[in-house]
Amino acid sequence: MTRTYWLEHAWLGTHVEPGVAVDTKDGRITAVHQDADTPPPGAEILRGLTLPGLANAHSHAFHRALRGTVQVGSGTFWTWREIMYATADRLTPDTYHALARAAYAEMALAGITAVGEFHYVHHAPGGTPYADPNAMGEALIAAAADAGIRITLLDTCYLSAGFGQPPNTHQLRFSDRTAEAWAERCSVLKERDHARIGAAIHSVRAVPADQLATVAQWAEERRAPLHVHLSEQIAENDACRDVHGCTPTQLLALHGVLGPRTTGVHNTHLTAEDISLIGGSGTGTCMCPTTERDLADGIGPAVALQNEGSPLSLGSDSHAVIDLLEEARAMELNERLRSRTRGHWTAAALLRAATADGHAALGWADAGSLEPGALADFTTIALDSVRTAGALPRLGAETAVFAATAADVRHTVVGGRHVVRDGAHTLVPDVPQALAQAVDALRA
Repeated sequence: MTRTYWLEHAWLGTHVEPGVAVDTKDGRITAVHQDADTPPPGAEILRGLTLPGLANAHSHAFHRALRGTVQVGSGTFWTWREIMYATADRLTPDTYHALARAAYAEMALAGITAVGEFHYVHHAPGGTPYADPNAMGEALIAAAADAGIRITLLDTCYLSAGFGQPPNTHQLRFSDRTAEAWAERCSVLKERDHARIGAAIHSVRAVPADQLATVAQWAEERRAPLHVHLSEQIAENDACRDVHGCTPTQLLALHGVLGPRTTGVHNTHLTAEDISLIGGSGTGTCMCPTTERDLADGIGPAVALQNEGSPLSLGSDSHAVIDLLEEARAMELNERLRSRTRGHWTAAALLRAATADGHAALGWADAGSLEPGALADFTTIALDSVRTAGALPRLGAETAVFAATAADVRHTVVGGRHVVRDGAHTLVPDVPQALAQAVDALRA
């Protein structure tokens, strides 16, 4: 199908251009016409500032059920984890599909066109495989299709409760027992037009050192993305040193996990040597600022990592907030608090983390830009809301990052078709109701 969109203002990676016509065919951009002062005949008009679609590089869809219930009171990441496990215990393929469909629809409303789903709830409670061993992963792939966004299913190897410890009762449904069995199961998963299959190592706590290479090799053979939770907690670092005499980053390097297709998620508590290993190997860094502050994890060394060569991406992780513009803003503002200086990234650099570099981390290198040949995935932010009114259109990147929120997303286009039009989802008519019903089903 051929369709032309007229963008009132378009962010083209380095600057904002007024009056841009974008031709699309079969889900891709075929031409970009600048100086299109008026809409071509028959074009769909997108008023506001249009950006490439946003990439949510780290998601646990079922965590959306925790929003508003775990943000108060005292405790740490480890006490929060017990509440999260209780929610995971109640998931079935059907309830997970309903919850993920609603959560992904919320992402589309926030301008997100692709999600990296870090998926580890594989089996029934107790660890018994479903008749289809990938029933839970297939539920997530179907949920993304139903919500109209792309997904990279980062099928996660999760084998132990800690260094040398078997899975606990909650974790039995996460575990395939061995990395070889994990590889056999997820090798059955098939890619689709809207879905890519990647791999993940849950953490160095959850995958024994002698099995790390199996996961890395699986991803290498398929040239697939490989993600890993890395040094999110100081306790993980201390335990790794006690057992292996090195940091988690050093352990991953020893077993061939680091590299340009690998992304470390959080990368919070790193040594100078860790930062050099990550940056020097081209390993990416996915920062999740709203979750990292919600769980009191800490502020990671994102500036130092990027300076060493680690590409940055962003994720909403536990979905305490689903707003990639807020994640981009928070990365800069967190660094300001830590360093007590301003201006660590330009707004354009922050948008790149939320768009092109995020898509690349998920294996969608052909997304994240408004140029011929790219996937026709883009989102439009209103410039006349109470948050954005008065902004200068030519400073669009600054407006997007430092003024706008997910509430200002007016349109989301994926593969050349409207998924969100005028702030309403075209495939999930009532997203709040879908979320409420899905969460209530788990609580029941």
